[in-house]
Amino acid sequence: QVQLVESGGGLVQAGGSLRLSCAASGRTFNSEAMGWFRQAPGKEREGVSCHRSYDGATYYSDSVKGRFTISRDNDKNTVYLHLDDLKAEDTAVYYCATTNCILGETIRGAYSSEDDYWGRGTQVTVSS
Repeated sequence: QVQLVESGGGLVQAGGSLRLSCAASGRTFNSEAMGWFRQAPGKEREGVSCHRSYDGATYYSDSVKGRFTISRDNDKNTVYLHLDDLKAEDTAVYYCATTNCILGETIRGAYSSEDDYWGRGTQVTVSS
């Protein structure tokens, strides 16, 4: 059974840091682009970051650029999202998923559908 399992969320004060992990099992995702998404209550899901496996290129949304860092450990079949300088508006459930990580001149972002593999999410709550 293929699974993506997120962990590392929690309650943190504004300005603090967290490291989210997304561990894959059932198959390897080392050759696929992986992304992190978040959804806050009452808001649409937002693609915040993605990583392309074949060239290591990364994408960050404007809302997290300079504060979040995506990385992956292929030996562990795990993708990470390091969150620094957290703000109250970062409060959301964070999901990892296989994704189409587009880094074009006019179109940039992480694009996933319900046909992709998704984890169940990990809650990040930032207190101000």
